Amino acid sequence: MKIYVLVKEVPDTYGDRKLDLETGLADRAAGDVVLDEITERALEVALSYADKNPGTEVVSLSMAPESATASVRRSLAIGAASAVHVVDDELRGADLTLTAEVLAAAIRRGEPDLVITGNLSTDGVGGIIPAMLAEHLGWAQATALSAVEIGDGQVTGTRAGDAGTQDVTVPLPAVISITEALPDARFPNFKGIMAAKKKPLEVLSLADLGVSADPAVAPRTIMTSVAEKPARAAGVKITDEGDAAAQLVEFLAQNRLV
Repeated sequence: MKIYVLVKEVPDTYGDRKLDLETGLADRAAGDVVLDEITERALEVALSYADKNPGTEVVSLSMAPESATASVRRSLAIGAASAVHVVDDELRGADLTLTAEVLAAAIRRGEPDLVITGNLSTDGVGGIIPAMLAEHLGWAQATALSAVEIGDGQVTGTRAGDAGTQDVTVPLPAVISITEALPDARFPNFKGIMAAKKKPLEVLSLADLGVSADPAVAPRTIMTSVAEKPARAAGVKITDEGDAAAQLVEFLAQNRLV
């Protein structure tokens, strides 16, 4: 079985995260960047299956600037057998529709049996890429899984909801996404880090995938404006002069809190 795992480099959630007010894009120079934790968990799902099923090939796939090579290499150090890195200057600021189209083209090219992703990236938090990929590929999908069991020709999982849990089963090929309920990824050891330097890392462009980023060919969403979050205003202070309760009720009513 061949499994593709989507991995993504994101700004470190423990550091500064800012938008470039000129472009509306994430300012990646504002702080450290890391491999998104949820994509590492997705990689762990694939590697855990590979550990028990010899002959399984795990490939990490990323669409990111050339500067993200170190993060893609980290996925190899964790255990992926090879990696595919889509790099193209025309992808700067790509929206969800273009991102899904490009990733689907790369997946189609690799012909995997299963694609595993995280449910939400910690930067854009779009949450719809897995479903969009399944639509592009014409594959079954099972999203937001809190438990996964990869079997012979199918994937079984559990999806948590407000009213309980739901058991789902989809035939292969399929796209699945997982939540943070799944285990943390294994930590890359020295042997894995050294081996990652020799593992195959294929770099692809839009031309290689036959995808156009020209909005005249396929219209995309655009950023019309971006602004810095306004400073937090001072709260209302109520001085008790015998009518504090009435003032509080009035404040809550004015702000539609009661």
